[in-house]
Amino acid sequence: MTHQGHPKGCPPEGHPGNHPGGHPHGKTHPGAEGPPRKTLEDGSPICRLIAWEVTRSCNLACKHCRAEAHPEPYEGELDTAQAKALIDTFPDVGSPIIIFTGGEPMLRDDVYELIAYAKTRGLRCVMAPNGTLITPETAKMMKDAGVERCSISIDAPEAEQHDEFRGEKGAFDASMRGIQYLKDAGIEFQINTTVTRNNLHLFKDIFDLCEKIGASAWHIFLLVPTGRAEELGAEIISADEYEDVLNWFYDFRKTTDMQLKATCAPHYHRILRQRAKEDGITVNFENFGLDAVSRGCLGGVGFCFISHRGQVQPCGYLDLNCGNVLETPFPQIWRKSEQFLNLRNPEAYDGKCGHCEYERVCGGCRARAHTMNGNYLGEEPLCSYTPKKKPRS
Repeated sequence: MTHQGHPKGCPPEGHPGNHPGGHPHGKTHPGAEGPPRKTLEDGSPICRLIAWEVTRSCNLACKHCRAEAHPEPYEGELDTAQAKALIDTFPDVGSPIIIFTGGEPMLRDDVYELIAYAKTRGLRCVMAPNGTLITPETAKMMKDAGVERCSISIDAPEAEQHDEFRGEKGAFDASMRGIQYLKDAGIEFQINTTVTRNNLHLFKDIFDLCEKIGASAWHIFLLVPTGRAEELGAEIISADEYEDVLNWFYDFRKTTDMQLKATCAPHYHRILRQRAKEDGITVNFENFGLDAVSRGCLGGVGFCFISHRGQVQPCGYLDLNCGNVLETPFPQIWRKSEQFLNLRNPEAYDGKCGHCEYERVCGGCRARAHTMNGNYLGEEPLCSYTPKKKPRS
């Protein structure tokens, strides 16, 4: 290979990182009968995923942390009553999967109470801890509360490089112990890996580790340079390297039945279609699962992020204030936010993304456009593709 969460302090990997609950290539999610419903009764898109930063506090200091998190408590976090009131509104925008993320969500004292409450509202709950704080007791608490999957971030197959990236000696071993406790408790887990120049050559080894420890899925996250990640400099891969990574990923998915997903990599949806055409494979739900029927960048379209203070954003990496749930009901923000409406309108996009024939399936990374070029509706700065369509006059 010529070429990576919601991690601690980050939402999907923590697109938003950390997106537990991913779907496999070439197969449907268990129980699914076909492509999911697309719109609410007023025509707004269904909200499918919410990454909720229930706390920003974290016990690690990851190099790429969006939140630049620290262990101390943050002021202004939603209290239990406010958090439950927010949960009450989630079913009004569909039946989203709720990703309890951070920071380190396990540092919030009432997190299991909130998960259990969300379950009473019929919501699927997943969690994005970094793994280092999981004990047999807390794993049982997760299971009892109703956590269906956890995502754990592993960025190298061995301790030394992972610990260096995560800013804490012993983090790898602690996460491995946490994973074993999840397995003992019967909780499904996925591995998230952030792509940097320093771990590209280790990807096959990381995947082998995922298989060895029994991960249900492996998600790679293409770095968005915000928060501490702005300081990574030479570790951030180039547009051509992104292209190489995603082509490798397309080929690699054929070798395993494990769920694989490329996150914060909307141009994978273009590459999938280009490569499938070359291979003579129809791009449909049966062959490629949700990758065939969903969009690359889901920020504000099928996904959003809610901060520890209640600020709603398209994703955790795109720091746009689209409204605060303490001032405006969340369903109103989802349906009416000016930024969300722009993100749902292809005519609003600038640069080559505004006239690319793959815009509706890709969309470009809005967070990278914003952090690297100052325009969240601008073109994806780390895409090397030249559209065949002419620019709009």
